[in-house]
Amino acid sequence: MAERKGVLLRLDPAVHDALARWAADELRSTNAQIEFLLRKALVDVGRMPSGVGGIPRRGRPPKDTPE
Repeated sequence: MAERKGVLLRLDPAVHDALARWAADELRSTNAQIEFLLRKALVDVGRMPSGVGGIPRRGRPPKDTPE
């Protein structure tokens, strides 16, 4: 997987607080929420580059279900 890039982003504190609350509601970090929204916006306007991988899954792996 390609190395992920870091970006310094300056936000109005009220915008940051709203994003943080929204992210918490959806069980994401604020950073993951911003990436989710940027990806959605790129898809919505038809500008998502081909070959872009999905958002990396973080945290505990899913439990195996017994058969």
